[in-house]
Amino acid sequence: MNGERSVADVLQDVLRNLQEIVRSEVRLARVEIRDETRRAVSSGMWIAAGVVGALSAWMFLLWTVAYLLATRISMWAATLVVAVVMACVGSVLLVGGIRRVKRIQPIPERTVESVKENLEWMKQPTK
Repeated sequence: MNGERSVADVLQDVLRNLQEIVRSEVRLARVEIRDETRRAVSSGMWIAAGVVGALSAWMFLLWTVAYLLATRISMWAATLVVAVVMACVGSVLLVGGIRRVKRIQPIPERTVESVKENLEWMKQPTK
């Protein structure tokens, strides 16, 4: 042969190159997903640590309020007042959150309606 390749050889090379490109893209996707997963886990750990810190601070703040109340009333009554107030606040927040969750519509109704209208329009005979 004088350097010319057959069509079959060229097609085989093209297919091999396409396969290698696809394999490379899959490897790249795996690496990217792994990196993003690591970042997400790391971020989640930072958030969890922040939540623990904030909850600890909140508990100490509540104890401070209880000790402040204890200068006027007995300690058991002061901690009871703080507990009752926090129970009321927590209940209001829970009920509000539950009401908000119930209003969530998992099905995008406007999109469904739009799709239905488009399907009806497409069924119309063209004039």
